[in-house]
Amino acid sequence: MSVRASRLLGVADPATYRPAPGSIPESPGVYRFRDPGGRVIYVGKAKSLRQRLNSYFADFASLHFRTQSMLTTAARVDWTVVRTEVEALQLEYSWIKEFDPHFNVKYRDDKSYPYLAVTMGEDFPRVQVLRGAKRKGTRYFGPYSHAWAIRETVDLLLRVFPIRSCSAGVFKRAGQIGRPCLLGYIDKCSAPCVGRVTPEEHRALAEDFCDFMAGNTTRFIKRLEQAMREAAATQEYERAARLRDDVQALQKALEKQAVVLGDATDCDVIALAEDPLEAAVQVFYVRGGRIRGQRGWVVDKVEETSPGALVEHFLLQMYSEAEIPREILVPALPPDHDAVLELLGEQRGARVDVRVPQRGDKKSLMETVERNAKEALTQHKLRRSSDLTTRGKALQEIADALELDQAPLRIECYDVSHIQGTNVVASMVVFEDGLARKSEYRRFQIKSAEGDVASIHEVITRRFKRYLEERSATGELGGEPVGEPIDPETGRPRKFAYPPNLVVVDGGPAQAAAAHRALAELGVDDVAVCGLAKRLEEVWLPGDDQPVILPRSSEGLYLLQRVRDEAHRFAITYHRAKRSRTLKESALDEVPGLGPARRQALLRHFGSVKRLSDATAEEIREVPGIGPSTAEAIVAALQGER
Repeated sequence: MSVRASRLLGVADPATYRPAPGSIPESPGVYRFRDPGGRVIYVGKAKSLRQRLNSYFADFASLHFRTQSMLTTAARVDWTVVRTEVEALQLEYSWIKEFDPHFNVKYRDDKSYPYLAVTMGEDFPRVQVLRGAKRKGTRYFGPYSHAWAIRETVDLLLRVFPIRSCSAGVFKRAGQIGRPCLLGYIDKCSAPCVGRVTPEEHRALAEDFCDFMAGNTTRFIKRLEQAMREAAATQEYERAARLRDDVQALQKALEKQAVVLGDATDCDVIALAEDPLEAAVQVFYVRGGRIRGQRGWVVDKVEETSPGALVEHFLLQMYSEAEIPREILVPALPPDHDAVLELLGEQRGARVDVRVPQRGDKKSLMETVERNAKEALTQHKLRRSSDLTTRGKALQEIADALELDQAPLRIECYDVSHIQGTNVVASMVVFEDGLARKSEYRRFQIKSAEGDVASIHEVITRRFKRYLEERSATGELGGEPVGEPIDPETGRPRKFAYPPNLVVVDGGPAQAAAAHRALAELGVDDVAVCGLAKRLEEVWLPGDDQPVILPRSSEGLYLLQRVRDEAHRFAITYHRAKRSRTLKESALDEVPGLGPARRQALLRHFGSVKRLSDATAEEIREVPGIGPSTAEAIVAALQGER
């Protein structure tokens, strides 16, 4: 029995536990799918339970693969009717938290972020760096990306607000021996342990420290500046210098937190970066117009879902325990926007605004957070792919799934990029031992514009023709090799001298068949071929009616997806550059009196069309043969194409 056939066995038939017609109410509610052991594997909510649940059982073949997997794992479904959508949201989240279902979206921290904490619940409040669950009676500021950033800020602020920062053991010992620690001697602690200040005075210092961290900074700086001027007026120059240094310490602490929005702005800015399998979420915390912290999560997309649904799940999970600001900026509105607003408003005890920024500083900040989310997803993928054991497992999973004789140590992936059949290009990327080998990447200009399938056939044919030619040049086709795959003129490896173990094409069965046909026509029969379709992440083998479905958590699928995405990135980058060059060069053609010779002179002088397009009319006039009117016409033509 083949590997693919074995995957079809041992799964439940959803028809066996489908609720009887008419038995599902039309009311809003929350439903649970359970496995044969009674364990809850998925929790969902619906405005109409009947409509939502019937969609699972109406047409199994049209469902997303992950949903199919959930249905075949489940053995029964039950539900609870509620009165409103808000109650449905509350119950759904409560059940997700209680049962931790395998097929629900779960956000997990990409790291444990540190907070600056002040233990206001203690008799002598202490400032410290804390991670993990929040404690009652403690005020938190952050989170911050690095603990050292907190300690730098605290070191500056202790000069002005000298509150306790020592552990309980150190504090107790200092009180017993009647001598403070080093911080007490250098005036970075008011030494309440030995009675230099009363508990009330120390608590007042802690309150001022918290007020400053909460954004009420102006009054402290003004107060110190006034005291500094008064000391200078009375010729207390040493005290004035010390106050001056205190002001500078506060200003330096403020500089570490850049102002990005208005002083009264308190908001959380949430952005997403996703691919078909995973999503990264980044949050910037803005308090008093300053970015006070940043935090990130990564989530497995077990079920096909929209950005709005991801945002809804995230809001419910994040703000179940965290502080809720007045405004939350998101990349897409939740599907049940009004219900989410009502629920968050109840938790906060005041109105909460959840919206998508459209313009201005908030839009710019959202774009910054989006870039951070994309980088976080990229870094997460790189960390996962860089592990040697993981790469070996991924390659073996691919070999098992595709029934290869050995692990595909060299994988080549091809993608085609164009806009409505114009400027058609293709890319070839190479992964060896599961890692990108960028020096082996190649780009192709497609000569036939007859669609993606024909383009794949052309690029595979051209690549392997070169491979056969270079094998012939080294004598490998005639029996024993008489040379090495090194170009004698350059001393470097020949561009196409090494064959891959596996060719991956971006697409479905048609593209896979085209690649296989191209190889067969050239007589290449020792290279495996597959296609990877974007929509459902299905792996297609030439001639098969059904796709190979790798498990969603498979390292093999993860590697194939990364290879495909890299080929897509490389192709689209080349296509954009080619299209831009074509547009700008065609714009030069429209300039009156600018013939081929002067166009070449311009390109030689500036080195590229891009540099020419950035040049001013005065700079263009430096090229021999270009007059003032022609220079102005060139600037107008190129800048008009931007």
